[in-house]
Amino acid sequence: MPRKPGSPRKKAIPDLEPPALVEVPGRPSNVSDYSNDTASRYSHASSLETLNDQNLAIDVAPTPKKANISDIQLSEETKDVVLNKGRTKLVMALMSWAWIFHAIIILGATYVMSFWIPQGYTDEEIWNKGCYWKMGWLLPLPYTAICFAGLILPIHNARPPPKDVAPRRVDNLYILTVTKGDNKEAVMRAWNAHKHLEKLDPCIRVHVLTDEPNHFDNINCYTCPKSFSTARSKYKARALEWYRTTMRYTEHDWVLHLDEESVIDDESVQRCLNFIRYEKDYSWGQGIILYNQYKFWRNPFFTVADGLRVGDDLARFHLQYTYLRRPVFGAHGSFLLTNGAVENAVTWDLGSLTEDFQFAVSAWKLGFKCGNISGIVREQSPLDLIGFLKQRRRWFVGIRRLPSFLPKVLALFWALGLVSLYCTIASIVLGFYVPTDTPRWFGILKDFSFIVFIYLYVLGMFVQNVDKGYNPILVIIGIPVTVAFQFVAVIMEAVAVMYGIIFPPADFDVIKK
Repeated sequence: MPRKPGSPRKKAIPDLEPPALVEVPGRPSNVSDYSNDTASRYSHASSLETLNDQNLAIDVAPTPKKANISDIQLSEETKDVVLNKGRTKLVMALMSWAWIFHAIIILGATYVMSFWIPQGYTDEEIWNKGCYWKMGWLLPLPYTAICFAGLILPIHNARPPPKDVAPRRVDNLYILTVTKGDNKEAVMRAWNAHKHLEKLDPCIRVHVLTDEPNHFDNINCYTCPKSFSTARSKYKARALEWYRTTMRYTEHDWVLHLDEESVIDDESVQRCLNFIRYEKDYSWGQGIILYNQYKFWRNPFFTVADGLRVGDDLARFHLQYTYLRRPVFGAHGSFLLTNGAVENAVTWDLGSLTEDFQFAVSAWKLGFKCGNISGIVREQSPLDLIGFLKQRRRWFVGIRRLPSFLPKVLALFWALGLVSLYCTIASIVLGFYVPTDTPRWFGILKDFSFIVFIYLYVLGMFVQNVDKGYNPILVIIGIPVTVAFQFVAVIMEAVAVMYGIIFPPADFDVIKK
């Protein structure tokens, strides 16, 4: 029988014998990481019941922990916030047609900037000495060209499930909020937005994963014990590895990884289920992440800075997931939908500051393909400058330290953006002392790169404002506001890269949201 909403979480397993631990090179052989949880699960063996698919089910509700975060007092502001309301259908429908306008706007703006706005361009020279210090203008060109390719390729909106195709079997879809546990208000906001999702489908389980001693009472909270250790991983990856071994995934299990401030709506969950059941060629995938969930526009500098990330999802990552089907550009740690077989093959014992990127690359090496999910997860931007800088610093340094060649190339291009900023400043200063015209072909490339970069910010903020349901007039006003604030955002991003180069992080930075 289908599980009634609110009943204990069940786990479909093939037999009553606990599986043998898989030997992983570098991992201690005497792993008894989840023995207590496994024992508690098998203590309910007498209450087994038969499912329709002839699997056995046993209760896997989390065992009580001694150190709890109980009687959480939420602020009045938090209590009144309704988090999982958005316009997913509208946004995805708009984006499925927007590729036509992307090409027209970007190429048209480049033409106007290169041929109608006076910038000292000349058709008489192909090269001059001023080109040497203006070369920094062209350093972002590989990134902007890739983003342009993603923007002008159609985004596939959700299609109705095919009637002539048998759906893939799904035993469990774990909607997993991962948190250290000390940012309790963000966790409870997400839990209150997600707790009803189990009513959508019998396979859905809404869980929260924390680190001991932080534990939340009265919700489906799993807490990774301090005694659990891996060969390489710490912090979030260590907790995910404990959860993986505790839940004992099969190929019929899926996990939707969310950060502590991440919220997904009902429509996007249904689209995740359609991806799982009918996109049978793909073992993991991602969709679009917006940053308009909570305290949107509270600080316009951080809000606009994260607009670039939305534009990046709609451009570069769209190209990756919809057309390349391989994580050439990495992956996000949130809105990461993975099959149990992938997680068992890769594991989370990775030992990286950017475990999401390393997981994606490792899955690619093992032959698992990724796909695009036409849904949305909504998050929030950092609340202060220190948190913003630490977040970006961890990403930059974590990607740079990964052992594969491709991540190091991406980190190099990220650092070249810093060089481009310096060269732009230098060219302005030198232009007063050594005035030289710029060859038009050179200027066209610079203008194209500049327009694409600005457009990513504008597109990201436009989509978030529409999703938020703002008045159309305010949405239009947001465009010039975004253009103005993005110049400050670019400087903040450059400072974060310098921060990572000069003061690389020793550990995983958890920022307040």
